[in-house]
Amino acid sequence: MELFHNFPLWAALIAIGVAQFVKVPLAYLPDRKMDWTLLTSTGGMPSSHSAAVTALATAIALEDGLDSPLFAISAVFGIIVMFDATGVRRHAGYHATVLNQLVGDFNKLVSELKSWPKKEEMEKRKELKELLGHQPIEVFFGALLGILLAFILYVVIYYRVSE
Repeated sequence: MELFHNFPLWAALIAIGVAQFVKVPLAYLPDRKMDWTLLTSTGGMPSSHSAAVTALATAIALEDGLDSPLFAISAVFGIIVMFDATGVRRHAGYHATVLNQLVGDFNKLVSELKSWPKKEEMEKRKELKELLGHQPIEVFFGALLGILLAFILYVVIYYRVSE
């Protein structure tokens, strides 16, 4: 099947996987606590979004050249994704933090003003996701990871084919 020979697709998917996996040991270092939920979460170091779009653009550049319309599309797409990760999504995470604090403060006020026991609904309340976007450094290292992985995969795949 041609799908299994689509180098840009596999470079991008592998970059996502590696970036998500790397988040676990990087988060472990400061806290000494393994958080396996990072494998499927958004935000954090490195940015898997940045790794994916830069691996995709790099793989297309390696296969079709920098003058390819496909490279132009993937490069612009990558810029938009990385801009969004450091802008809108990061600020949405800040807003979620403030809203979670407001909800917590309100719930504390209600429980202090009234002495009835908390209902199960309140205990099951889910907080808004705060780690949505990325700091610019997380996007930078995600992009660097994607570019490096695409080059490494290109060399490994094409040297095996040529042997």
